[in-house]
Amino acid sequence: MPKMKSHRGARKRFSITGSGKVKRLKAFKSHILTKKTSKRKRRLRQSTTISVRGEEKNIKRLLQL
Repeated sequence: MPKMKSHRGARKRFSITGSGKVKRLKAFKSHILTKKTSKRKRRLRQSTTISVRGEEKNIKRLLQL
């Protein structure tokens, strides 16, 4: 049986913190930035963690952890 491969799309979008939480970047930061306030764009730069328990489980399965 060959090794299981991690989902490459998920690998590029998510990472695991030291405590085992799933870290992600925020959406809505790619284009149409002129109408968004500086405060909003500054907050979109920061990363956050996945809040839904079931989604976290699915992402960890995609990452093979």
